[in-house]
Amino acid sequence: MTQNTKTGVGRREILTGAAALAASGVALSIPAQAAGISGNAASRKAILTVSDSSAVAETTAGKVRGANRNGIFTFKGIPYAGDTGGEARFLPPTKAKAWTGVRSSLTYGRVCPQSPRAGWDRDENAFMFEWDDGQPGEDCLRVNIWTPGLKDNRKRPVLFWIHGGGFTAGSGQELKSYDGENLSRRGDAVVVSINHRLNVLGYLNLAAYGQRYAESANVGMLDIVASLEWVRDNVANFGGDPGNVMIFGQSGGGAKVSALMAMPAAKGLFHKAAVLSGSNVRAITAEYAAEVAAGVLAELEVSGPDQLTGVPYARLLAAATSPQRRITPPRPGGLRIAGIRDSFGFGATVDGKVLPHHPFDPAAPAISANVPLLIGHCSNEFTNGISRPDWFSMSDQEMETQVAADYGTKSAAIIAAYRGVHPHAKACDLVSYISTGAVRYQAVVQAGRKAAQNAGSAYLYQFHWQTPVLDGRPGAFHCADLPFVFDNTDRCAAMTGGTPEARELGARISEAFLQFARKGNPNHKDLPFWPVYQPGNGATMFFDNRCEVKNDPDRQARETLIA
Repeated sequence: MTQNTKTGVGRREILTGAAALAASGVALSIPAQAAGISGNAASRKAILTVSDSSAVAETTAGKVRGANRNGIFTFKGIPYAGDTGGEARFLPPTKAKAWTGVRSSLTYGRVCPQSPRAGWDRDENAFMFEWDDGQPGEDCLRVNIWTPGLKDNRKRPVLFWIHGGGFTAGSGQELKSYDGENLSRRGDAVVVSINHRLNVLGYLNLAAYGQRYAESANVGMLDIVASLEWVRDNVANFGGDPGNVMIFGQSGGGAKVSALMAMPAAKGLFHKAAVLSGSNVRAITAEYAAEVAAGVLAELEVSGPDQLTGVPYARLLAAATSPQRRITPPRPGGLRIAGIRDSFGFGATVDGKVLPHHPFDPAAPAISANVPLLIGHCSNEFTNGISRPDWFSMSDQEMETQVAADYGTKSAAIIAAYRGVHPHAKACDLVSYISTGAVRYQAVVQAGRKAAQNAGSAYLYQFHWQTPVLDGRPGAFHCADLPFVFDNTDRCAAMTGGTPEARELGARISEAFLQFARKGNPNHKDLPFWPVYQPGNGATMFFDNRCEVKNDPDRQARETLIA
């Protein structure tokens, strides 16, 4: 008998829930005669099954029951650590509280509280990204799992996903692309995703206020370490190999991967790593983070962090906004090399203990030297035509004005250099490539410093595939590669168009990630040979309808950004 350990459920809720499920298209277990359907139809194999006699797994805190969809077991919302609300605010994670019976694990758990998503106000953004913002709550340390088998003594690779959203927003469910079912099936692999603390709850440096808060600047990162420890202790029961774990993340998730590679507490908990559009080689300084924390206390007119445990989250977050803006005023223009070299706001902090030094500055971290690293980014990242219907009509003068806002007197030389690489590019594409040059610069630096260790291999890619959605205005936008990595191009048709070309490229890219997770090398028969990255060759796999390796084609143009 399955015990509902989350909430009590009465007859009214059951009937209401059944109606909602029926309306959403989820099949309910109703006797064939009562439903008025033939025995033949009733006996057809279910696409999705939920049963007390199957999809039950053991964890260190108790048993969990999930679902089976097309042969893939799915478990969602499993606690990997304790509640982080109230007196536990700003403190390192604790062990999950054990439960009795079988915990129903069919839905994502709470997501860390965060600011409302501004993207909903832009129709094209909302259409393409189709966000699922979830339900906020500070009891949010949850893990989700997709696996082809349970406790079957198979040693499947584990792909451990860390969501984007910087260090301030996002969750393991926010994008449709994050669903791990197709990737798990394609690679006979275990896919894991998590929620962890963010923003003021995960990265407020209160170390100056006593030993109790010595690690507060990085408790969000310690949450991720705790979830990796949970994987180490439990994933074998879900058919996975705790000795073969690949961490991978995009945007802020990629920055978290970079930080984990430099954290002593994470050593040995993962064996491969991938950074997607998130190659921040530097973290936040302890001094900056301490100044923000002091400003938060001053805004709230309290003398110490013990008085913050009962402050409503919205008030706490609002109090953090003012000191951040005062310390680091918003810069005019877009993404510049100077602006992306250092992280500001909330994030992993160089505190000398949890994170002893910057992740990849001045060199790649020795502690993870033997861990192979896959690094990538998209061609049009943050500057593209989403919600800009006039994108393709941008004039050269408009383009020059935008570049000058970022690079001032250097802009003419930069534009000339990028025209040399892209002689037939429209003005809008040129400004996009220049803006994305800052992201590419970070990826190349990270790859080069990793390669310099002569230990775990580095591989670099650029996602260049152009979506047909919105007449192609979005290009290869930030997050565009995610449906391909997870083999979810049909599921994410609002991003990809659901075309056969997208599906084919998704098979190639997801297979590359699976091969990398399995053996630290992304090569497979459906890709041209992908060389290990070396600064001398700059080998970069360009993912497009025709995949090919190019040897650092924009080196000279990119160097004009930092000249």
